[in-house]
Parts: sequence; C-alpha cells; structure tokens
Amino acid sequence: MIYFDVTKTGSAVHRSGLTRVSSRLAEELGGAAVPVSWDEGFREFKAWNKIQFTPSDWLLTAELFSEEERPGIGTFLAASPCRLAAIFHDNIPLRLPHVTWPQSLARHPGYVKLLGGFDRIWAVSAASRDDLLGFWQWQGLVKAPPVEVLALGADFNRQARATTAAPVGSPPALVCVGILEPRKNQTFLLETCAGLWEEGMDFALHVVGRVNPHFGKKIVKRLHELQKRHAALQFHEAADDELLRRIYAQARASVFPTIAEGCGLPLLESLWLGVPCVCSDLPVLRENAAAGGCLAAAPNDRAAWRAALRSILTDDAVHARLVQESLARPLPTWAQAAETIRRELR
Repeated sequence: MIYFDVTKTGSAVHRSGLTRVSSRLAEELGGAAVPVSWDEGFREFKAWNKIQFTPSDWLLTAELFSEEERPGIGTFLAASPCRLAAIFHDNIPLRLPHVTWPQSLARHPGYVKLLGGFDRIWAVSAASRDDLLGFWQWQGLVKAPPVEVLALGADFNRQARATTAAPVGSPPALVCVGILEPRKNQTFLLETCAGLWEEGMDFALHVVGRVNPHFGKKIVKRLHELQKRHAALQFHEAADDELLRRIYAQARASVFPTIAEGCGLPLLESLWLGVPCVCSDLPVLRENAAAGGCLAAAPNDRAAWRAALRSILTDDAVHARLVQESLARPLPTWAQAAETIRRELR
C-alpha cells in the first residue's frame, strides 16, 4: 500500500508550487494511494484513523517537514515502520538564505538530513538532484538513498493541451506567475517593462501571485507606484486557476525572471497552453526550455531582457516560431508522473 502525506497540502488555501505538486499527484494516484496526515503519528486524512504500517508499505511525501512542525517525526522516521519515499524540490534555502523565509531557513538543514534516511527520493529536476547529492556529500552521509528525476506535469488545471495558436489580445500581453518575493525577481521585471513603456512600447503586463508576507511588501509598493503611471500593468493577487487560464488565453508570452527554481512549473504550464515563455537562463530552466518554445535571457541582465521582451512583443516571425515549438514538443503530464510512482513503489 502507498500512503501519501498531505498534512499541509490537504487543507492548503494557497496554490504554491509545492501544493500544486502534491494535489495533482494525489488526484492522479487516485485509489492507488491513501492520503494521510501527521497528528502524533500518521492518520488517515479526515477520517483520523491511525495508520498501522507494515514493512511492505510505502509512505510517500512531497512536503517539507521538521521536528518543530511535526513533533515526533524524527523518532517515527528513525524507527521506519515502513518504506520511505520523498519528492525533493530544491535546496534554495541553503543557497539563497538572504531571500528565504526564516522558518524555511531554520528547518531546511534538518529536513534534508532526515531525507538521507529514506529508501528512495525523486528530485523535480536534475539540478535539484545534484544539489541534494552535493549537500549530503558535504554532510558526510555514508550511504545516500537513490535519487532519480521525476518529470513534473505540464498539464495546467486539467486543461486539454493547446493544439493551435490562441488569438493574441491587443495590445499584446505578458503574464508573470509566481509568489511575489525577491527570488521570483518581479521588481527586475517591473523596472525592465517600465523602461519599455517609457520608450513608447504598447503592451500589457499581468502579474499573478500571492504576496510573500515576509519579503513581498516592497515589491507590491513598487508595483502600485508603477500602476499609477502605466495603466497596462495589472496585479492579480488572488487569481484562481480559471482566471489565470483566461489571462493565458490572451497572452502573447509568459515571463519568468526568477533567479532560482527547483523545477519551474510556470514555464511548463505556459508551454502546455501554447504560450511561449521568456525565462531566465538558469541550468534548471534549461532542462525544460531547451526543447523549444522559450527565449532565455541572462538573469538580471537588463539589456538582454529588454531585447528578449522587445523581440517576443514585436517580431511576429519569432513569436510564431516559438508558438509552433511549444505546440509540437513533447511535454510531461501528471498522469505520467503518477504512473512512475505507482510502478516504482510496488
């Protein structure tokens, strides 16, 4: 039996990347996995019956956890009443502590250390896998569990994949999806777009995402300042998937100026909908961008980003080529990801 940990994501309000991974996998695993949550031990989600694990069972988690959040979890994992599997997202808290939530920064070393006792791990990208293995090597872990890459699903909101180019609105629109925080780099994008608007370029920018309560206020302040000067700038803080789908349906391209990712789901989801993506030229994003549909620009390189945005907004031949690449290339699905898990956790 596979037991799937949904302690946080089972009742989450926010649709972060982590909650999207957990919820979509739970949907696709269906009856092949029993959802469970931690309450001084794992219990069946909502039914609250305590789980009696057997050695042949698997406990699968895609969540982040710590002893502070789940008292007793370390003892439970050390006793290992069943086999343990996890989906690992990233080591960003250790690489970029200055833009990491204090809670995440405090829990992350212990969390990664606990993962070293699992039986198998899936990382959401090759770059993420290498980060994890490198950290364990630095810690001196004698025997690391096997770590493979799990291709996350591109299929956005259970939408059928786009097969033709969508009509682009007028003026052309860009959409940026992600929590408002320094790591996602929206301030850089806002300043870059402001420069293009001041040159006289006519386009809209939709910024979509909740606000990081620790880091996001300065970004929102700057966004509101620019909105007073540029009516084409729109902020959707509480956009659900249906509103986001409608924004994508009229977008000429998505923009992803992030400085660090575990995988980069907005890039994949944009391509699924036939919308090209202008993204940061990061190794982790190249894993999914290199096959087509994307323009990559060096992170925080203002000239490179202005050129890339100008190209995607004004060069119809470039835009048409990228659209066709996004429509023609293979993209992973959540059903495929769930099937990989079912096949391996036997």
